[in-house]
Amino acid sequence: MHTEHDWITTPLTADLLRGALDLERTEHGLLPHRLPARARAQNTNAQLAMAEAQPSGVRLAFRTAATAIELDTLRTKRDYAGFPPRPDGLYDLLVDGRPAGQAPGTGGNVLTIDMATWNGEVTPGPVGTVRFTGLPAREKDVEIWLPHNETTELVALRTDAPVKPVPDRGRRVWLHHGSSISHGSDAASPTAIWPAIAASLGGVELVNLGLGGSALLDPFTARAMRDTPADLISVKIGINIVNQDAMRLRAFGPAVHGFLDTIRDGHPDAPLLVVSSIHCAIHETTPGPTAPDVSALGEGRLRFAAMGAQAEVPAGKLTLGVIREELSRIVRQRAADDPNIHYLDGLDLYGASDAAGLPLPDEVHPDAATHRHIGERFHELAFTGNGPFTAGS
Repeated sequence: MHTEHDWITTPLTADLLRGALDLERTEHGLLPHRLPARARAQNTNAQLAMAEAQPSGVRLAFRTAATAIELDTLRTKRDYAGFPPRPDGLYDLLVDGRPAGQAPGTGGNVLTIDMATWNGEVTPGPVGTVRFTGLPAREKDVEIWLPHNETTELVALRTDAPVKPVPDRGRRVWLHHGSSISHGSDAASPTAIWPAIAASLGGVELVNLGLGGSALLDPFTARAMRDTPADLISVKIGINIVNQDAMRLRAFGPAVHGFLDTIRDGHPDAPLLVVSSIHCAIHETTPGPTAPDVSALGEGRLRFAAMGAQAEVPAGKLTLGVIREELSRIVRQRAADDPNIHYLDGLDLYGASDAAGLPLPDEVHPDAATHRHIGERFHELAFTGNGPFTAGS
């Protein structure tokens, strides 16, 4: 730790955090969760357990005149056996809503996953410190966005001036649920995931329930959304259901209705936007499941391939094209009694023409430039003009 500052240690409490639905006290400190304890108790899937504990969209938010900040954390970084180590997760600093710094995580645990078996092994590591200095010596709103793709236990917060919670600025709260693409996949940093970009452009507070591999219409996720205060709500449905071959058309429609019914139990009048999948060439007309391409793995590259067959679609197997048609039909049906429900075709966010210039590197997940593209498109379509999230709409 640097010693040139007179440090003040501030207890880490719920009023200093945004974007988390639950906080767990651990032996090290505070672990933000994006699903509440009741939902976690009903989950037995390791992928979802890992995803919801990765703090995508979660940030510390406080008011201070501090010129220096230190944050101690214990992270768990994810690597894949046989592949180069993944980049360190980044912490993004915002001052009065504007980018003011960035720092990588240090220390921490490493979870190494064998993609052939999906088993993981954890190598323990020490607590690390993220440090920001040279901040303006005036009262300001500070946000530290936590790495979207690393489980992060908050251990200690130190500043060289007192800290207090940010007062309510009157911004609307946007609650969003989706897959790993909404979680952040291969975005450059936590404020560069597409929902964070759209939220910043739209001037709203983000609660991001983008859950890698886990946008599967789970009832406990719907109940979590039902019980979370929000002014604007969106659900992005499709890719995980196809790539896990999770259900057939007969089950899909009622499951969507049930998910939306549960959300409406808690938010009867909020603008509710149903979003279908962005363009994904391997699954537009070919059903799942999805699996790593063995030939690419042998070359040290991660690339996914569709394992289903188009001949299975008439029997009810789902493709992205089939899901888009069904979601559009469901929203049209519900809109007869619910004037605040809307549909957004994911191809308007990223379609085949976009893929020509911004291809998906592994055939499924967008890169940093494509996250920017999707975030800006979503802002344009949802938050401006006649969009469902336009202020006063």
